[in-house]
Amino acid sequence: MKIESQNSDDTVLKELGARLSRTRLERNISQAQLAQEAGLSKNTVERLEAGRSVKLESFIRILRALGQLELLDRLLPEPLPSPIQRVQLQGRRRRRATGRRERPQPGEQAPWRWGDEEDA
Repeated sequence: MKIESQNSDDTVLKELGARLSRTRLERNISQAQLAQEAGLSKNTVERLEAGRSVKLESFIRILRALGQLELLDRLLPEPLPSPIQRVQLQGRRRRRATGRRERPQPGEQAPWRWGDEEDA
């Protein structure tokens, strides 16, 4: 089954569980072995494969134990700068932050001046 946006959360969880179960079986690993490699209880592996919710950390541990953790990078790739940001930077990286200009706080007097300075 293809996971699509119109699928319910329960349907997506069941499909993910079924896929993890098939991956585990293709590698000829028992639920108990996978649980031990992932540092989880066998019940957690059973819950995930049954399509019930588990902590995200548990899901990550199971993917790592199955050698599938790198697939998460395709799920949520690192965002690239927008085309406008790329044009503004023109291949350069920012080297420093702009300084803050000090302004007097409300009720505070501005610094004293001679009066013959040119305003910026």
